[in-house]
Amino acid sequence: MEMASSPRTVEEIFKDYDARRTAVVRALTHDVDEFYGLCDPDKDNLCLYGHGNGSWEVTLPAEEVPPELPEPALGINFARDGMNRKDWLSLVAVHSDSWLLSVAFYLGARLNRNERKPVKENKPAADSGSKSRGSTKRSNDGQVKSNPKFAADDGYEEEEDEHSETLCGSCGGNYNADEFWIGCDICERWYHGKCVKITPAKAESIKQYKCPQCSIRRNRP
Repeated sequence: MEMASSPRTVEEIFKDYDARRTAVVRALTHDVDEFYGLCDPDKDNLCLYGHGNGSWEVTLPAEEVPPELPEPALGINFARDGMNRKDWLSLVAVHSDSWLLSVAFYLGARLNRNERKPVKENKPAADSGSKSRGSTKRSNDGQVKSNPKFAADDGYEEEEDEHSETLCGSCGGNYNADEFWIGCDICERWYHGKCVKITPAKAESIKQYKCPQCSIRRNRP
């Protein structure tokens, strides 16, 4: 089926997927009697389409080969003949889910590297009690909060593969966004929270974090 305009961002692709899925679900639930009647087994091969505007349609597949978009399961109306209605609807639902995912992946594959990055919402400014350059701590979801080494707009716009060059100042392990990290406000080295025995909850109460090495140097006579 033709598309009025191709989604060009991750957010647009998700909205397109959500609208198509909503349409398919409505056809199989709220509008099920109408949908069942349209899938007359005596008619030609028919497909169930969910459109990006939230509407659904039972029609023949596109004539062009290959089509602009992946096609749904062909001939669902023929499968209706002789099957229990509930079993037939379940079969259509399974194939429709596969089609919805194939469309989303197809659209996603057409994006370039920059277009595949989700748009970040603006983060609130650092608390007034923090240092002027902001808190150098990572939240437990791995995001950087005003990291001076990787600051780019809101601090997390660069690719994660660039962050992977960061090594833990304690164990030497590579950066992993799934782990909690904390940065020293003195030497600006980064550490696994577990390596320096700092939890995300404890980090929230620290206004200025000094790593073990900087603490030892500070305490020397």
